[in-house]
Parts: sequence; structure tokens; C-alpha cells
Amino acid sequence: MILTRFYDDQLAQASFLIGCSHSGEALVIDPNRRVEQYIAAADEAGLRLTGVAETHIHADFVSGARELAARTGAKLHLSDEGGPEWRYGYAAGARAALLKEGSRIDVGRVRLEVMHTPGHTPEHVSYLITDTAGADGPIGIITGDFVFAGDVGRPDLLEKAVGVANAADGSARVLFRSLQRFRELPEHLQVWPGHGAGSACGKGMSAMPQTTVGYELRYNWAFGVTDEDEFVRQVLMGQPEPPRYFAEMKRINRDGPELLNGFRSPGRLPDQRLKALLNSGARVVDLRTANAFAAAHIPGTINIPFNRSFTTWAGSLLPFDREFYLIADERGTALVEQAARDLMMIGLEKIGGAFGPEVLELWESQEGPLESARQLSLEELAARTGGTVTVLDVRSRAEWEAGHLAAAQHIPLGDLPEQLARFAPDRMLVVHCQGGGRSAIAVSLLQAAGHRAVANLPGGFGAWSAAGLPVERNGDGA
Repeated sequence: MILTRFYDDQLAQASFLIGCSHSGEALVIDPNRRVEQYIAAADEAGLRLTGVAETHIHADFVSGARELAARTGAKLHLSDEGGPEWRYGYAAGARAALLKEGSRIDVGRVRLEVMHTPGHTPEHVSYLITDTAGADGPIGIITGDFVFAGDVGRPDLLEKAVGVANAADGSARVLFRSLQRFRELPEHLQVWPGHGAGSACGKGMSAMPQTTVGYELRYNWAFGVTDEDEFVRQVLMGQPEPPRYFAEMKRINRDGPELLNGFRSPGRLPDQRLKALLNSGARVVDLRTANAFAAAHIPGTINIPFNRSFTTWAGSLLPFDREFYLIADERGTALVEQAARDLMMIGLEKIGGAFGPEVLELWESQEGPLESARQLSLEELAARTGGTVTVLDVRSRAEWEAGHLAAAQHIPLGDLPEQLARFAPDRMLVVHCQGGGRSAIAVSLLQAAGHRAVANLPGGFGAWSAAGLPVERNGDGA
């Protein structure tokens, strides 16, 4: 048996190639849209891709299963569990094999047995892996978003991200029952989860690439809770707000992602086009660092720095249904291509083109001064928190409830575009998050919408509380 793990750091997402060296066959589980990596790995190992499978309808990235099957002729294997509302809409057209509890996929001498493991989603399945060339029992289990190292898949996404009313409690109870089945597995089994630390599909998972059933039974918090009601309370407590684009990912992956047939890099646009685009209301994203953007930027553009959080905020703030544009830093085309590939992973494909950093100089020489973003110190804010400024907290709800500035208003960053009109453009507005990253993006959104009296608190709530300045918590009158 051959097992190769692929890991995407931006998405904190794992996919797997399972191969049989005897037959030369291979199957990929939970591929993302960078399908070339799986094709290249199979070629290098002398394998041909005969199957592509998924654990569930993903919410955090666009699946590459349909693309990989179309590119290679491999057979699609998709869950048929969870009821009619959770079936893959494109399964029939793609001639997919539909999987139920106990279904079996053979990859040469490697056997995959389907285990229905609902809770994170109703259709979720895991795969027990047996290398029949040397064993009659499984060596491990690919758990997708069911069991992680140190955590379990969150059961609240159907309610919070997809909008299924009152689904969280019921899903948590289904997950509890699925975990009882996991308890019955042999402790020696390897566990290969679908995500690592940093994924929004759990709240406290480890960065370990794999674990074992026995280790999780001993050290995963979820298996230390034997009462169902208490498990429901703990698994739902403190879950972070899911990125706003998760609902769009569910729809795309259920209905069938568009076939890309290869990556197309966005074209470089003439610098002179930028003014007309901004005047038309087009969204133009400056990829430079928050500090560089704050120092000088083109009025009307927004800042989503190209860093590890890029796809999270791009997916929440950029349109899926119309074109948007990019401004690069000194890396130019290389940065644009890398950003476009990451955007493709979450279905943001309508990139109308890109500009180089030189566009800032042209703007300044032909259109007028560049804009800057004011940075306010802790001391300045502390001296002005008597009603002369409005303080806006753009952290998550869980962060807000754990502690916040007195009289601050709370709007999570992902919700801000729809609530920009709440703030008078001429009233001083100070924006903060936990450390200054999200608030810098928020300031750019406010400035692009015409707010001029706006400032960022660079150290955020972390610096405020560390300095011993007053904090309120829910229950303190907040």
C-alpha cells in the first residue's frame, strides 16, 4: 500500500492518495483544486488514478474531486447518506458511484470500507483502510472532518454558515453518537484527519498530521465526556464564527464546481484603467502589507494583505458574482499568480486583471495625492474614550464576549461591508481587533466607502488589556 498526504497551509487542509503498488492503481480522497499535484504524484509513483472520493460536501474550499475525475477519467465516489437535502447534485451527471454505510472501494489490493460518521454534516463518511496484501483488518481510518487530532468536527456549521435553523443542537447529538462508534475501533488504528491547526472546521485541533484511535480516546477532550448533554454544551461552546464564504462553498460543492481545465493567470492591465474601474464601483484589492497600505494607497481601494489569512478575508469580502481586481507589491506577476491560485481554491475566479505597484506612482502624478490610514496609540484612545470617538470592535463574537472596551460597538469584520452606513463619515471612528490585522482591513473598507475620520488601533485589544486599561465582559453591564 502507498499512502501520500498532501497539505495546504492556507486552508489547513489535508488530502490523501491511496495506491496499490501491485496493481498500479490509486485513489485520491478529498482533493482540492490544485489537481496537478495529485496527477504528478501518481505519475512519479508509477500509478494511474482510477478513483476520486470525498468524505463530505466541504464548506471551507472548492473541491477538486470533479476536476480531477474529469482530467484523468477516474471514477467518482460520493456519499449518498444524509437524506435528499444532502446529496451531491452533480453525482448523476458525473456518473458517480454512490456510497452508503458498508460500501467498499477496491484499489488493487487496498480495501476502503465506508463508515457513515454524521454530525459535522449529515452525509459525512470516513474510510477504513485495509492493505489486504498483508492483513485482514484495517491499518487506519481517514476521518475527514469527523475526528481531528485533539478535537472533533464542529456541528454548528449547518446553522451558522448554511442557515439551517436550530440545527446545531441536533447535529451535536448525532456527532456524539458517531463518536461512540469511533470508541469501538481498534486502538492501534492510524487516524488521518482532514484538517490541522488553523482550520475553521474545529476550535482546538492539533497540528499533528496523524494520530491513533488509542491516543485520541485518551487525550482528545471529546472522548473524556460521556454525558450527551454535557458533550453538546462543550462542543458548541466557544466555536468561532465561520467565514462568510462557507455557505457559498457548500452550494458550489453540492451542485458541482465549474471545471477549470487548467489555471489561467490574470492579465496585467494598463495603469490608466484603474481610475475608470474605481469610478464604476469595481472592487480593487491592494495585496501589500497592512503597514505599506497604511502609509500610502490609492483612494477607493481596499487592503487584504497576502498572508496566511488572505483566503479567509478574501472569501468573506470579495464578490463571487462579478469581477474584481488586484494590485501587487514589488513581486508583481509572481504575487498575482500566487494570489489567484489561492483565490481559485475558494471559488473566487472572476479576477478581471491586475496592476503592478507602479500604479501608485502614476496615480500620484496624474490623479492627486495618495491616501494614508491613521494609526492611533493606546494613550491617545484612552484619553478620548469619553464620547468624543466611536470605537468599533471587529473581532469575533467569542472574542467580544470574553472581554471588550466599554461603550465599543461590535461588528465582526465579515459583517462590516453591509453595515458601513451605520457610521457618520465625519465622526471620529477608531477600529480595533485583537492585534491590529483585521482592523487594518476594516479601516480600508471604511475609507473606500468615504469615511475620512477613521483610525486603526495597531496593538488592538491585546495591547489594551495588557496595559491594564479598563475592560468589560458579558455580565459586567456590557
